[in-house]
Amino acid sequence: MSYSYYERLSALDTTFLDTEDQFANAYMHVGSVSLFDAAPLRNADGATDMDKVRRLVEAGLHRVPRYQQKLARTPAFGNPVWVDDDRFNLLYHIRHVSLPKPGSERQLKRLAGRIMSQRLDRGKPLWELWVVDGIEGDRVALISKAHHCMIDGVGSVELSTALIGARQDIEERMSHPRAFQIRPAPSPRDLFLDELNRRITQAFSTVQTVGGALWNPVGALRSLRNSLGTAGAGLGAALSSASPTPLNDEVGPHRRFDWLDMSLDEIRAVKARLGGTINDVVLTVASGALGRFLHDRGVRVEQLDFRAMLPVNVRSGDERDKLGNRVSSMMAALPLAERDPVKRFQLVMQTTARLKKSGQAAGIQMMEELGDSNMGGLLSILSRLYAMQRPFNVVITNVPGPQFQLYFLGSPLGATYPLVPLFHNQTVGIALFSYNGMLFWGFNADWDALPDLHELVEGVAKEFARLKDAAANEPAANVHTVTSPRAKSTPAGRRRSQRTG
Repeated sequence: MSYSYYERLSALDTTFLDTEDQFANAYMHVGSVSLFDAAPLRNADGATDMDKVRRLVEAGLHRVPRYQQKLARTPAFGNPVWVDDDRFNLLYHIRHVSLPKPGSERQLKRLAGRIMSQRLDRGKPLWELWVVDGIEGDRVALISKAHHCMIDGVGSVELSTALIGARQDIEERMSHPRAFQIRPAPSPRDLFLDELNRRITQAFSTVQTVGGALWNPVGALRSLRNSLGTAGAGLGAALSSASPTPLNDEVGPHRRFDWLDMSLDEIRAVKARLGGTINDVVLTVASGALGRFLHDRGVRVEQLDFRAMLPVNVRSGDERDKLGNRVSSMMAALPLAERDPVKRFQLVMQTTARLKKSGQAAGIQMMEELGDSNMGGLLSILSRLYAMQRPFNVVITNVPGPQFQLYFLGSPLGATYPLVPLFHNQTVGIALFSYNGMLFWGFNADWDALPDLHELVEGVAKEFARLKDAAANEPAANVHTVTSPRAKSTPAGRRRSQRTG
């Protein structure tokens, strides 16, 4: 007997749909461009074996059921839910294109930008996988794209293992495929009654909580004070505006994508000399490059309160396979005006240490949890305020990946460049992914606002070279206090890049 099935979206997942609905050009999908050797992927005719690619994807879909689910809405209430797609067609989601040989990386970046400039179809499962042939160096690319309401950065790593893994895992998966069983969607009546029952239950729970507080007013006041303090730290960060900059115009409909990679060993050598973390190195390099980029465009960076929004993974150990978003965030003031790379590193390190103690991430997580309870509209309201207030200038997200070789149908994964979406008043976003001894940077930008995106990417490479050289002349773990100026606050980036403009 087959029973109906559905899943509610969390309040945070729903905000990504709401953001896309409210702002026409804010496409809320994450993505990546991954590069592989072409030879192992060819069939007997010398072409990429697309039948084998489809069989591999099909064999892995049972591990990620969200890839065969689509959105539905509860009658009257309008809450989004996931239901299995009874008309799922794998051929729609897997696309095959070729660049004119020899396709350059510049052409691949242009193609990736064009693909990321198109919204996903809400009537189907919210993902696409593009196989791109004809890339110079005898390579094939996979361009992946999935809506942010499905996954966050860490979740995307888990999802990628459905297609890419150790060589023996892929062979085992192909030899023992498992079919995904489509479960019928509930009737509109059942969806309505379930949602009504959920709201009544939550209201009753609230009454019980209030009753308990009346019996223990001292404990309740203490708990309320602690909760308000935690939530206040998150609200304070979310509702104060960062400085306006040329990077914070209204985003347009077209995207450009660029990338860069660095050696993790070289990054670790820098932090070994200066202390701190890999993230501190990333923020120091990004601060230097963004500061120089804005300065060269006539911006007085010493007067800016320039902030980066740093997503924070809040998945527990038993939530590794949970889809959707399990993420909070922190707002970090970046010292754009500090030109000395070592002093800038020390300022960044002080900022990140302070943020970890501030309760910002916990406060924002608390607001997300409130949105999932009996205050379902709270997060939607806050997200609109968030957009109007512009509490950050740029998103910088760093996702750790596996430090061993992965394969796709026997072809080794050589590089993978991640993409973070742009909000409506944010024209550039920076995503990083560490894999197999390398740190891969992906730069997503508005096409019209940043025709010179390549200069920012080149600036990141130059700033890492400067930091690396400066760190080599410092005693190991030379950490000391530096007073910040007015500013509020990666081999020198082995650059696999040509100009995207």
